[in-house]
Amino acid sequence: MTDDIPANENIWKGLRRHTAARIGLARSGASLSTAPLLEFQLAHARARDAVLAPLDAGRLAADLAGLGQPVLTLASAVTDQQQYLMRPDLGRQLAPGTAATLAPHAGEYDVVFVVSDGLSARAVQANAQPVLAAVLPMLQASHIAPLVIVRHGRVAIGDAIATALHADCAVVLIGERPGLSAPDSMGAYLTWQPGAQTTDADRNCISNIRPGGIGYADAAFKLANLLAAMRARRLSGVRLKDDSDRLLLGR
Repeated sequence: MTDDIPANENIWKGLRRHTAARIGLARSGASLSTAPLLEFQLAHARARDAVLAPLDAGRLAADLAGLGQPVLTLASAVTDQQQYLMRPDLGRQLAPGTAATLAPHAGEYDVVFVVSDGLSARAVQANAQPVLAAVLPMLQASHIAPLVIVRHGRVAIGDAIATALHADCAVVLIGERPGLSAPDSMGAYLTWQPGAQTTDADRNCISNIRPGGIGYADAAFKLANLLAAMRARRLSGVRLKDDSDRLLLGR
């Protein structure tokens, strides 16, 4: 039995090179060994920190300013992080008076990109600018609304922004719930002509956008492909199949 242990460990080491999942963890009796236990506790602490860390909206706006689009910074109806976690409904609503801020920028837009902290400000702080830098050049034929940053926003807040700006499609880039191997994962939620009656079934989602997940170039390709399909078929959500993976394989 002892002769098999090094061979088994070599097998696990080979598999670990291909995944961030916790597999083949060393044990001491019925419990985890000290090293993997401490690594787990560190990952849990990083996930908690990602949820609680505030968005540096000023720095994010400066990062986005070089992309050639106006940048607006707004807030949801949430007043602080604790309320954000306790009242998801307020994260879907714009703060009072925000409509007046958006009104001067209203126009007939093809798409509006909304960036919000969600459950990981770290995710959008790191990943939003590279994704937008990759996708905007692919959309040169589109009429793109000002980029909108929203503090303490949920996915559905993009519906209200698209309505106020008269944009056909909303793309919400938002920090996803941190996992124990990915506290910096960003999601992109795309909705065709969102409104008060929009549900999650009307959205398409690209999840796990980060260097260790879906890379920036692939995420931009998926976004551009989905936006084109939405405009061609005038719908989104469960009725629209995302075939970008097949197209990526053919590139």
